[in-house]
Amino acid sequence: MRVYELVLVLKTSLSETNRKKLLETIKGFLPDFKIVKEEEWGQKPLAYSITREIAGYYLNWVFELKGELPKDFEKKLITNDNILRHLLLKKK
Repeated sequence: MRVYELVLVLKTSLSETNRKKLLETIKGFLPDFKIVKEEEWGQKPLAYSITREIAGYYLNWVFELKGELPKDFEKKLITNDNILRHLLLKKK
């Protein structure tokens, strides 16, 4: 099992329903995984504006994945307009 940590910064303009749909979509990108820890840090101001957003909605996931991380996973995060920033770390 490989352990990863993912921090997401989402647009604050997303409604609760759309945010949940987005998170389910992201979970769909990861085959055969288990979330160990899921934290919602909530809305926080950004140090600088990103695509005219001055605040972001922060989430933190620690998850275990059997096998390799899909090669296009980060590309899908980058190309999603509702995700302002992400940080993906492989933990030991």
